[in-house]
Amino acid sequence: MSAHLHKGGDEEREVKPAEILTFGCRLNTYESEVMRGHAEKAGLENAIIVNTCAVTNEAVRQARQAIRKARRENPLARIVVTGCAAQIDPDEFAAMPEVDAVIGNEEKLKGESFTRLSLGQNEKVRVNDIMSVSETASHFVEGIEGRARAFVQVQNGCDHRCTFCIIPYGRGNSRSVPAGEVVSQIRKLVANGYREVVITGVDITSYGTDLPGTPSLGNLCARILKLVPELERLRLSSIDSIEVDEPLMRLIAEEERFMPHLHLSLQAGDNLTLKRMKRRHSREDAIAFCKEAKRLRPEMTFGADIIAGFPTESEAMFENSLRLVDECELTFLHVFPYSARPGTPAARMPQVDGALIKERARRLREKGEARLTSALQSALGTTQNVLMEKPGLGRTPHFFQVVPDAAATALAREGEILPLTIKGLEDGKLIGMLPA
Repeated sequence: MSAHLHKGGDEEREVKPAEILTFGCRLNTYESEVMRGHAEKAGLENAIIVNTCAVTNEAVRQARQAIRKARRENPLARIVVTGCAAQIDPDEFAAMPEVDAVIGNEEKLKGESFTRLSLGQNEKVRVNDIMSVSETASHFVEGIEGRARAFVQVQNGCDHRCTFCIIPYGRGNSRSVPAGEVVSQIRKLVANGYREVVITGVDITSYGTDLPGTPSLGNLCARILKLVPELERLRLSSIDSIEVDEPLMRLIAEEERFMPHLHLSLQAGDNLTLKRMKRRHSREDAIAFCKEAKRLRPEMTFGADIIAGFPTESEAMFENSLRLVDECELTFLHVFPYSARPGTPAARMPQVDGALIKERARRLREKGEARLTSALQSALGTTQNVLMEKPGLGRTPHFFQVVPDAAATALAREGEILPLTIKGLEDGKLIGMLPA
């Protein structure tokens, strides 16, 4: 939506649609699109909405920095702050002179919040007690990544209390979207041309525990694939492997439309560290899950979140995490240097030296890069069905990035799936060409 002019007397002033700055996870990206729709409908103009993340201190610092920069560059705009950091510590953001309003994670998904903002009726802070929220609605969103893949939120919140994590206090307890609503939304997205759908949430493997009949994530995925036969690719965002159910394992084994790439919330590879994190799996559980998934589907690839330098982590404990990368055959590592979040139990444990945390994060990233290169090399010579995300870039079912050669690029439209033969590897991306 472009800017337009309002005329008043002799003056003209430029009016801009609401701008949204997003930090953090896929779910925040999804929710920013929900907010964009609400803001447009409410006619909210000359506003900057900052959708914050609270997963690390660095994420909170970046949000505060962005708020100050937004005010410097847009002295007349209204600045509205929301997201997990705003939910957890609304007063900290309300105290910033640059901020006009703070709304909570529940409020940001309601159309009425944007109507109030548009009419200037919003009090400075509107943040509900997130722990009192017991339901989550499905929001219809199109095109987070152009026309390639669509994200569907099936769950919000988390019932677990990992000692390093502040997110349950930003998102509340786990609550699920009824399966019928999810299927209906996916049908619409597929009818609108989407070939791939990604199931997303805060803790999607806990899906259904609050719904009648307690359906599982595997039940939901099986239902989607059965009831929307025209959906070509179904992908999951991050999962907790210890919660994976039998129906999901069956899909891994039998369903070609279920993508052979899983991102695992592992966090560490040392049993004592995992216990101190209050995780519910052991390193042996993680290795066994990956081995079984590979046995059922040999082409399966795995990504994982791993924290470097968790409190009390010794060199030997860290090396267990390093070894886990090989033992689980991980190819995509999201490495988080440990960051103490005030209010979490881990913040009160003996901390690891900051320089050591940085060094361990570097070693983990290097290990991840080596494993990814090895996995990419194993794709050379194969033909892959590549979903084109934009001109000149697509992804295989295993989530490997592919750059098509000139002939393939000329044919490739965004959102199209092209069979490409992998002929090379450059800068961490595969090079694909049309089959001879």
